Amino acid sequence: MKDIVKFGLIGKNISYSFSEKYFTEKFRKLFLKNHSYHTFDLPSIDEIQNLLKDPTLKGFNVTIPYKEQIIPYVDELNEEAQYIQAGNTVLIKNGKRIGYNTDAFGFEQTLLLHKKEAHTQALILGNGGAAKAVKFVLEKHKIPFRVVTRTSEPNFETLPKEWVATSPIIIQCTPVGTFPNVKDCLHFPFEQLTHQHLVIDLIYNPNQTEFLLRAAQQGAKCCNGFFMLEQQAEKAWEIWNFK
Repeated sequence: MKDIVKFGLIGKNISYSFSEKYFTEKFRKLFLKNHSYHTFDLPSIDEIQNLLKDPTLKGFNVTIPYKEQIIPYVDELNEEAQYIQAGNTVLIKNGKRIGYNTDAFGFEQTLLLHKKEAHTQALILGNGGAAKAVKFVLEKHKIPFRVVTRTSEPNFETLPKEWVATSPIIIQCTPVGTFPNVKDCLHFPFEQLTHQHLVIDLIYNPNQTEFLLRAAQQGAKCCNGFFMLEQQAEKAWEIWNFK
């Protein structure tokens, strides 16, 4: 049998993740019997040190809350990840760890699929690693944006209604509403949304978050993070195999 080739996902409280099932099925379809993918739920980023000692580990994905914290553990970042200052894919090759950001690619594909000509301004909710990838893509496509966080001014509680009314693209980048806390929802003036709005929630589990449910009730076009997830996963596979 060929040498064992191992991949995985690191994050915290990530039992809900689809990645292990996705890649296990991919390996089955490609008849890659020596390939495996594992979920590494790490209470602290420091625990990655033990994982990195495994010589069969050829690459891994990174999710909340370690997309920014992973940077000190890689030898270099590619141009996008360096600019964004967050990584979600690591390639291990010739003893070197190289960080990439495939969230940007995944979000860009999602945006291009749904964006209309009238979608000329965006409002980003959150400022973690995923939000940084979103900002990168919006800048690339010359779409102006505002960012609101729990600690910014204004914040989620004081978000001006006119910011929502004048931002036809709303991107929810926080983990609020992720399984199992599916009833949680950001404080948000949903009444300002109309059928002209595109609302993207980067969460994929559940399929329809409380945030998207309330946005849809106002007639907004809604999209979850599943397509983005598939796109970034395929980009990660491309990196692990062809870089």
